[in-house]
Amino acid sequence: MKLLPIILAGGGGTRLWPLSRGYYPKQFLSVSGDKTLLQDTLTRMQMADDTSGRALDVAAPMIVCNEEHRFMVGEQARQIGCALHSIVLEPVGRNTAPAFTCAALLAAAGGEDPLLLMMPADQLIQDVEGFRTAVAAGATLAEDGALVTFGVVPDKPETGYGYIQLGDSLTADGPASNVIAAFKEKPDLATATEYLANGAYRWNAGIFLMRASVWLAAIGEFNPAMLGACEASVSSAAQDGEFVRLDKDAFEACPSDSIDYAVMEPVVDKDGWRGGVVSLDVGWSDVGSWSSIWEVSDRDEAGNVSRGDVHLESSQNNVVIAEHRLVATLGCEDLVIVETPDAVMVAAKDRAQDVKKIVEWLADQGRDERLFHRRVYRPWGSYEGVDSGDRFQVKRIIVNPGASLSLQMHHHRAEHWIVVNGTATVTCGDKEFLLSENESTYIPIGATHRLENPGTIPCELIEVQSGSYLGEDDIVRFEDKYNRA
Repeated sequence: MKLLPIILAGGGGTRLWPLSRGYYPKQFLSVSGDKTLLQDTLTRMQMADDTSGRALDVAAPMIVCNEEHRFMVGEQARQIGCALHSIVLEPVGRNTAPAFTCAALLAAAGGEDPLLLMMPADQLIQDVEGFRTAVAAGATLAEDGALVTFGVVPDKPETGYGYIQLGDSLTADGPASNVIAAFKEKPDLATATEYLANGAYRWNAGIFLMRASVWLAAIGEFNPAMLGACEASVSSAAQDGEFVRLDKDAFEACPSDSIDYAVMEPVVDKDGWRGGVVSLDVGWSDVGSWSSIWEVSDRDEAGNVSRGDVHLESSQNNVVIAEHRLVATLGCEDLVIVETPDAVMVAAKDRAQDVKKIVEWLADQGRDERLFHRRVYRPWGSYEGVDSGDRFQVKRIIVNPGASLSLQMHHHRAEHWIVVNGTATVTCGDKEFLLSENESTYIPIGATHRLENPGTIPCELIEVQSGSYLGEDDIVRFEDKYNRA
């Protein structure tokens, strides 16, 4: 039976601020190795053979994300050469159960009934072969009609995760598989310590595996209103290039709930349904805080994790990340220090879970640092503010090979473009011409213009804007290959 990975990529990751932002959350970040968390998830099941020799017939993955992240999802898949089944766009957030239900409906179109492996896009798994072996064990249960989840073998009394209590064993060999006895809410420290000592409890990883038809039957029994709203949203969905746009009105009317609450917990006590849990001992982390970054990263002899231009003097057990300038420490211990071009955060490592309070303060103040980096990503590439003042600002713009900005004009600003790397095809009014390295051009106020990269390497340019108003909303688009408003 074919296995279709369903990757939910709509998370926010506020506890990893200032690296993670609302419009660039943690699934798009690299926390271990060269690939981002999303890219690791996309490749996790590629060429998937478990250690017993059973080949898994794995299809190209389907990604469910929100509108704001759609081009970053597509670009990160393109960077690693990963073909996709589709990118499904949620018009609003409705938690994991509606997202999974819409994915199941799309997967079952045409009468197919694949196994669906639902994985969050923002988790780290270090033992990929062990994970594939666990998935193969879960596939055996799922093919027989079970709703399968995966539970991480705990190595400490963690209070930040929900737990799954193990029931009777379902397998004689291979990765341990058990009946689900109960789901447990996030415990206090004393209870978590009891769970660890007992040995019959697992962290709830939020990873699920079941046949599409089994999930749709379950959601229809336990939450028929959700199924009805998702069916309406999928039936009226629109195809937009590589994107599937769910119908907004129908999806907004959908109840919001998680997979656990909507189906998995009711299944435990309901006759006629079978739930199973496969144990994972594969170096799993949800990378949910800076303390977890410290735990999963390589450390120096003093226990420090450092990236970028960092000097550590008589310092121990810190996380120090420098993106833009030199960061030096002296006599520091158990700190998190993160420097980006527009923000610096210093926190006690044992307060890492409270970083979200800083993000909440930024929201209360209406500050953009909670949403954007100084580098802003667009479907054609990115731009970064370099300097600004009264009636001017300077940007560094990178246009990907083959990409182009929209055909547009501005009412209030003129622009100077200087190409510093690569080549650019420029449209200005009724003229079209090529700019190479060290060449420049001027775009007057009100002129219709566009910039394209015809080359095979990124085109980098410096843009100097001048005028009475320099906001990003001073754009009138006439043509846009990315279908933006």
